[in-house]
Amino acid sequence: METRVGAAAATPLRGRRLGLTATPAGPALGTLRRAVLGVGRTGLRPFPWRATRDPWRVLVSEVMLQQTQAPRVVGPFTRFVDAFPTPGACAGAGPAPVLRAWAGLGYNRRARQLHEAARAVVDDHGGDVPADRLALEALPGVGPYTSRAVLVFAFERHEAVVDVNVARVLSRAVAGAPLGAGPAQALADTLVPRGRSWEWNQALIEIGALTCTARAPACRRCPLARSCTWRRAGDASADPAVVPARQGRFAGSDRQGRGRLVAALRAGPVAPGRLAGACGWPEDPARARRVADALVAEGLARRRPSGALTLP
Repeated sequence: METRVGAAAATPLRGRRLGLTATPAGPALGTLRRAVLGVGRTGLRPFPWRATRDPWRVLVSEVMLQQTQAPRVVGPFTRFVDAFPTPGACAGAGPAPVLRAWAGLGYNRRARQLHEAARAVVDDHGGDVPADRLALEALPGVGPYTSRAVLVFAFERHEAVVDVNVARVLSRAVAGAPLGAGPAQALADTLVPRGRSWEWNQALIEIGALTCTARAPACRRCPLARSCTWRRAGDASADPAVVPARQGRFAGSDRQGRGRLVAALRAGPVAPGRLAGACGWPEDPARARRVADALVAEGLARRRPSGALTLP
């Protein structure tokens, strides 16, 4: 982390209490909003999902961005929406083409859920992604975060979108204290400027991704540095950002073997004798069979009468 300049105690924030912090009001809120919206006007990376308000494309991007860095999503996103430009095109293609189009991304169950969501959009909503939070959250694989993101980034609804990046920005720059999911969402809900929800939320996500990072935050070039509660508290204050527990090691894990096997299935059927090699465990066929059984149970693969594994 860059050294933070010591300062006098931060100016108290006024307003309704929200757990460990208070809602900024008056000049403090104006300063915060001007800084964030300045990033929204000039500092957003030109990702393709930021150039559209098409609800299907926004939904696809949000599902792909789960647990995946944005630059890695650009190529798969472009290929996917070119192949399946509408929910109807995705639903009608069947799960196997969707899984093939997912190449380059991990967590393949997201592809299956997206295909199921497309079918639900066609069957229950006439092929149009719904503009209602409850209806969105009824779609397979869509939770509260994704539903809010679709409402904001496709329909420009007045909502706050809080991912791990935004929660980190709020805990440092606004609260100056750790924030759980509920308090972070409650605080975020009070800050969105009327009529600027798309720009505001994109900017907060960008600040968290590029400057207010989990490790080594670039405080000196952060657009919120002058008003940041943590920075103003001085060098002795502990980082208030809540850092989620790191996921287990990927190399050698079942997740790695699953990914290898799905990649092999994209090229064609895998015979029982090739399962262990396809998973990368030629010395452990029993483990490969367990992984293959799990893929079948999850609908990510199916077995032919011959025993060969294929995409569904």
